[in-house]
Amino acid sequence: MAKLKGYATALLLSISTPALAIDFEPLPLKAPEPADNPSTAAKVKLGKQLFFDKRLSIDGTVSCNSCHDVKGNGTDSRPTSIGVDNQIGGRSAPSVWNAAFLSSQFWDGRAPTLEEQAKGPILNPIEMGMPHEEAAVERIASIKGYQSQFAEVFGGDKPVTYDNIAKAIASYERTLITPNSPFDRYLRGDESALTSQAKTGMENFKKLGCIRCHNGPAFAGPKMASGEVFYQYFPAFRSEYDEQYKLREDPGHRNAVGEDKAPGLWRVPSLRNVALTAPYFHNGSVPTLKKAVQVMARVQLNREISEAEIDSLVAFLETLTGEFTVQHEPTLPE
Repeated sequence: MAKLKGYATALLLSISTPALAIDFEPLPLKAPEPADNPSTAAKVKLGKQLFFDKRLSIDGTVSCNSCHDVKGNGTDSRPTSIGVDNQIGGRSAPSVWNAAFLSSQFWDGRAPTLEEQAKGPILNPIEMGMPHEEAAVERIASIKGYQSQFAEVFGGDKPVTYDNIAKAIASYERTLITPNSPFDRYLRGDESALTSQAKTGMENFKKLGCIRCHNGPAFAGPKMASGEVFYQYFPAFRSEYDEQYKLREDPGHRNAVGEDKAPGLWRVPSLRNVALTAPYFHNGSVPTLKKAVQVMARVQLNREISEAEIDSLVAFLETLTGEFTVQHEPTLPE
């Protein structure tokens, strides 16, 4: 029910409302964490090791970091990712940076938390390929260094569980925040943080209606409870781009709400660091940010916008690039 509520909100914002009193918000300096998974330094360290550990895949070739490279932009910069046995996935890997500020995960919003998201790729036959949870637990529990770390972090007779693997990874992911972007500095009072072109782009972002969906601290929609999803039709209007970029081939969340004739339904993605995360959209079909802006104006707003408007919007979106904490590859237990 919460998902349908979020979907209805998205439809109202994009189609029915001519103007909204929505304003921008800076990115918080700390991510929220659930009561049942409080963060500790030891848990974050363990989660980082697991995030980089290819032994969580069936053949030892793929880690979480393989598709969400935290030494870079948090993605693999491919249209779609490569999993075990060189299998090609069906969707682009979203950046893990700032994912902690989203109320749901995956392009279709099917995971309500980072913990649930972390469980998915390990068992996905195309991604990491483990046959079942027990296989992943047995693999990690067989490593002596992990035995002692899980015991320290979680306690209990059998601390290595699938839930605890996911909790540790999620705790590490909540540290992946990129604060202090030029736009954040501007919101906090530094007028010089934005160029005149970027300020024009900011006004166009509001005037054209981009802000109706891309608002909130993550530019991914309004603040919602964990598990609620801010859905949006994509593409909302038919155009020449449907075929050119195969925008309608993947139904997204549509099948879950039983609207077979509707366009795809997707969780509104974050625009934080979007200048660094090409290629764009759920299928990675659009190679540049400038083209992505042009396509979005046409398929979401049913508008052809000028070259100057496109350039100003790109200049504004570039100001959403924050400061990345350098991530060094951790030492893994042998």
